[in-house]
Amino acid sequence: MDDNNHSGAVLPLPQAPDAIELRHLRSFVAVADELNFGRAASRLYLSQPALSRQIRALERLVGCELLRRSTHRVELTLAGEALLGRSRGILAEVDDAVSATRAVGGELTGRIARLMEPMTNMAGSLDVQEMREVNESLLAECPVPSEVDTRAVNAGGVPSLVLAPGPDRPVTLLHLHGGGYVLGSAYGYRSLVGAMCVATGSSALLPEYRLAPEHPFPAAVDDAVRVYRWLLDRTPDPAGLTVSGDSSGAGLTMSLLAVLRQRDLPLPGRVVLLSPWLDLSCACLAENGPSAMLTLSQDYVRHYLAGHPTGDPLLDPFSADLSGYPPILVQVATGDPLVTEARRFAERAREQGVDVELGLYPVNAHVFHHFWSFLPEAASALSSLGVFVTETRRPQRAG
Repeated sequence: MDDNNHSGAVLPLPQAPDAIELRHLRSFVAVADELNFGRAASRLYLSQPALSRQIRALERLVGCELLRRSTHRVELTLAGEALLGRSRGILAEVDDAVSATRAVGGELTGRIARLMEPMTNMAGSLDVQEMREVNESLLAECPVPSEVDTRAVNAGGVPSLVLAPGPDRPVTLLHLHGGGYVLGSAYGYRSLVGAMCVATGSSALLPEYRLAPEHPFPAAVDDAVRVYRWLLDRTPDPAGLTVSGDSSGAGLTMSLLAVLRQRDLPLPGRVVLLSPWLDLSCACLAENGPSAMLTLSQDYVRHYLAGHPTGDPLLDPFSADLSGYPPILVQVATGDPLVTEARRFAERAREQGVDVELGLYPVNAHVFHHFWSFLPEAASALSSLGVFVTETRRPQRAG
């Protein structure tokens, strides 16, 4: 051999097929992590058939079996083990690159700001109907997961929707929507609650509870109690129920718990509070100085309470007895004006012996979960919510 012509190079490995896409790798890694197609599908907001198709397509493209499936288990083949670590590295590098690019360009923050701008501009408006129309237009920008079916029900006299991520999924999730007790609708909230259904694998009840100023306190609380009792009548084990709420819906959730305790009714097994607005005195918000959110919140309080004191224990979880309450998940963005309020509530609940999980996400948006279709932090939050809801908890009773 002529040493002068020897480059020391090795033969190049064959290139991966061009048809392999990131979605194939993400699907494979999710199944490898969970070793369960159902859980992996929920994590990815896909149906199980769609996930199975992606795995089969990847196996055809690489030319070998990556996963062995049986009726009882899923396990990696040796080829799958070899692909897994490398796939994680590829996805991590891509995610880092995209995150860095977005951070520089401010694409996601700008997109959220553009969506929220019409609502922010309504601060100080006295036209409730116009505010409702603007809010519904905002919610209509959020997609409903394709695998979620919706049907109407009358739940204890309260018009409601049931959202189901698949057939034969029992209704074990009750969500009370936000909107300052003045805005919002079950129809408008199909996107967020549909994503929650996919994440938890549960069907959800989404009530059209009465809104202020036409129906001030305690109308919304009364409706929440009625739909919860309707669920109780259809649930063999109340510990399997989860009650969730976002923003003012989180406050309504805490009011519901207070009434259940007062009436010695069974508590749900879990509680989820998304970007919770719990302090109707708005003292926590006021600490941040004047803002559009403070102005809107003060208007909502006037409509909802119609002169009723904010210190009523049914309305103020900061003065209520929380001991004996079920485990609570609180999720909030670090850039949300309500983050301080959420932290204080979590601390107070823990002091009273409540099992509280506080999730903080680096986003500048209130109820950022609405943007799950394009915001990675929202998708991550919903995934964590799904884990929290599906964990086995011991039964809880009102104390």
